[in-house]
Amino acid sequence: MSRFVIAARRCCAGIVAAVSFHLLDLSVTHAQQAVAEQLPPVEVTRPDDQNRTRARATGDGDAGRRRATPSGTGSSGSGSEAVANNGGIIGAATTVITAADIAHAPSQTLAEIVAGQVPGAQITTFYGGQIGAKTNVDLRGFGAFATANTLVLVNGRRLNDIDMAQVDLSTIPLNSIERIEVTRGNSGAVLYGDNAVGGVINIVTRNGVGGPPATARIEAGFGSFKTRLGNVSTSLNSGPWSTSFYGNAVGTDGYRDNNRYSQENGVGNLNYTTPGLTAFLTVTGDNQELRLPGGRTVDPSIGVDELATNRRGTSTPFNYANQQGFGATAGFTKTLVNGVDLVVDGGLRDKRQQSAFFSSPTPVPAFFTSTYVDADLTTWSITPRLSVKSLLLGMPSQLLTGVDYYDASFRQNRGAGQGLAPWHNYDLRQRTVAGYIQHTVGLAPTTDVSYGARVQNINLAARDNFDPRAPFNADIGALPLRTDETQYALHLGAEHRLSDSVALFGRAARAFRTPDVDERVSSGPSFDPFFNPLPQTFQLKTQTSQDIEGGLRIRAGGLQMQSSLYLMDLANEIHFNPVLFYNTNLDPTRRYGSETSVSYRINDALLLRSGMAYTRAVFREGIWAGNDVPLVSRYTASAGLTWNVWQNYLVFDATARFWSERRMDNDQAGTQKPIPANGTIDLKLSGQYERYFWSLSVNNLLNALYYDYAIASTFTDGRFSAYPLPGRSYLLKAGAKF
Repeated sequence: MSRFVIAARRCCAGIVAAVSFHLLDLSVTHAQQAVAEQLPPVEVTRPDDQNRTRARATGDGDAGRRRATPSGTGSSGSGSEAVANNGGIIGAATTVITAADIAHAPSQTLAEIVAGQVPGAQITTFYGGQIGAKTNVDLRGFGAFATANTLVLVNGRRLNDIDMAQVDLSTIPLNSIERIEVTRGNSGAVLYGDNAVGGVINIVTRNGVGGPPATARIEAGFGSFKTRLGNVSTSLNSGPWSTSFYGNAVGTDGYRDNNRYSQENGVGNLNYTTPGLTAFLTVTGDNQELRLPGGRTVDPSIGVDELATNRRGTSTPFNYANQQGFGATAGFTKTLVNGVDLVVDGGLRDKRQQSAFFSSPTPVPAFFTSTYVDADLTTWSITPRLSVKSLLLGMPSQLLTGVDYYDASFRQNRGAGQGLAPWHNYDLRQRTVAGYIQHTVGLAPTTDVSYGARVQNINLAARDNFDPRAPFNADIGALPLRTDETQYALHLGAEHRLSDSVALFGRAARAFRTPDVDERVSSGPSFDPFFNPLPQTFQLKTQTSQDIEGGLRIRAGGLQMQSSLYLMDLANEIHFNPVLFYNTNLDPTRRYGSETSVSYRINDALLLRSGMAYTRAVFREGIWAGNDVPLVSRYTASAGLTWNVWQNYLVFDATARFWSERRMDNDQAGTQKPIPANGTIDLKLSGQYERYFWSLSVNNLLNALYYDYAIASTFTDGRFSAYPLPGRSYLLKAGAKF
């Protein structure tokens, strides 16, 4: 009975969707409750010492892991589709989003910027507007489990944690980003390990190295729903030393009732840069407070349609989820001999989360009415590696090999209310040790080949210090678990340049994803008292995927184009079972589709860009064979332009996105009405005069009243709960540089 609040989305990574029980089936209200734990390129075919030095100068501690790019390729320079490959992953489809693209984008959140520029990238957002928290970026159709299958890196270091919350992109200040490198498909698993099944998003941050002696930038803004924001950045350079800081803060009442949101983020860097040695220290911190409004219920059988009658209302007026994060990373890159670099870095991340869920309209813990969760996740890591650039039998060669060690401790208290003894005290520790090697060879002036392998051992110990005497407890403790598993990843890719303008690429790869701690906590037989309670087991199988992909790149004058086809077969995909109310491994699934992006620079003042994708995510076997995986649109498209109307005094930007209908979460059977297709148009006017700058953004210009997440009732046809998103909204910003 402690699960008396519905699981509006246990399977949607890091998102809480609590729905009022009196509006849904009694059977549905016993569902599991979600918890809010919630690359500059370098030539491979010829030496490039200048770029190698620049790589070390970034101070990101990962100069060796992202440095191989085919000859004759590079960033578009326009910020649209890049023909450069990320991380030496020859044969993969890659997009680079530059700092200029981010500055020009009318969208207000990092996830929306990615979705507007990367073909096939889909997002699931619960709140919209200025609230970027808990927004999922989905590469290649993973729906509710997108965040667990998309690996996010900052300067080449993984951010994905072992809990379901994974990575919240809103905690990264937009003004701290130099560029974003997005590689679709699973070949990043060799270099970075698990979670890289759908793709890799690598965020390269600024650090002020090589800039003026002193710079500063301030910006403030306000907009719809009482939105207020402020950004600040500064950098200092003196000889080999440099330091920088990037911070931002945003607060808004949100579009919905009980949707107040505040976020503060900061990134500080200290760098030491010489020709043969670079060292860095990066410290980050973030604080997030988010109120959870729940879904709006639609049930034709009883005449309820809250999307029509009270779209901005709340069904959970007191639910909330807060998060505080801290991180520190330090390392160095040392040139041992010409062409051989030793890179050593390590880090610490700590994430604390507090969330409360009430299934009654009053915030008073009472029998069967509330759950309070307090969690702490600490991760230590060290990742030494060696990069060797040389000639092998006369052929340009880059060899990268290294070891990754991650040690994560997760503790979670779950009880009836803050200050009360918890029912569950989960204690999990996961140690991961991996070795990898990736080799890129220029077989000919026009042909590059890359191959690699990774072996990774995962050791997990989990237990539940269960207290049956805790207040309002009606649960059952979980069985302890100790596992020791070894997995592997493989990659083989090739690229052949038919001419200076046209290149063909292809690859095959194997990747894996281990279950996160939240999935293990809610695995095993049903523990709801109405379904013959049995102890949890923490046991789930590791998900695996096998990819093949092929495509072409064209770069001719102002035209850049990239198009690819892919096929991905998965086994043991992890999913939430809506009937049995626990996580389980699915029957085999499949993803396949195509992705195409085109950009054309007409002149120095006008850039046009577009993207389109066809994405299929289907069950291959089992009772749902042939059905679509929920929350994946088959068709997506985007278009945009940047027009420098008058010498940077006036710049006009526009981005349009379209997505087709998608199945609701919890509708694996495909029997419910789908989430409707829709689209948005965002506009932005901006300008700069001397040191002063300004911008005015209008988002959702046509005032589309839409939602892109909804969960279907397990037992009642036509009944669902949706998260409506804002209509038209505005944001005005202004600032100065010094």
